[in-house]
Amino acid sequence: MIRISFIAWGVMLLVWCAMRYPAMRRARRQKTRVDNRTTLDISLLTLCVFGLVVMPIAWRLDLVPDFADRTQSIGILLAGVVTGVVFLWLFRRSHKDLGRNWSVTLEVREGHQLVTGGVYAYVRHPMYASFLLWGLAQAFLIPNWIAGLAGLAAVVALYAVRQSREEAMMRQTFGAEYDAYCARTKRLVPGVF
Repeated sequence: MIRISFIAWGVMLLVWCAMRYPAMRRARRQKTRVDNRTTLDISLLTLCVFGLVVMPIAWRLDLVPDFADRTQSIGILLAGVVTGVVFLWLFRRSHKDLGRNWSVTLEVREGHQLVTGGVYAYVRHPMYASFLLWGLAQAFLIPNWIAGLAGLAAVVALYAVRQSREEAMMRQTFGAEYDAYCARTKRLVPGVF
């Protein structure tokens, strides 16, 4: 069961990489108008890579203490797979809806437009929501309390720091149009939060 869980996690990671790569190539060709990257921003992104990629691999290589291992049931495995599928769908949809407006860091592109359609009609931060789902899927699929929760902890830290800075940047760029969008759209969960 543990081997199947790790394979499911690995497939999820590979599919994510295949989806992210074209967006990153396209983003490198776009000119940036506003760049709000900071050392903290880059550090938190690095922490996410560590938590979401390095820790599960380290666990599989027996580099994470096994006292934190837990049992893996078929129900938890299935919950992880379903959560992973939802994560990948939301991640892909977020990228598709953003198009050329996407950036891995806090940047505004030349010709940047406020995207309020697609999944952005329901939540303001579907990309963060997708990463939180990734962290949750990992917690289900990696049966070790340390490696399993490392990704979720890293994503929560990234969101806690970046969300307000990103919204301030969008408010500065789009003004009242962004305020109206915020008034009708929740941050992460449609109709709730």
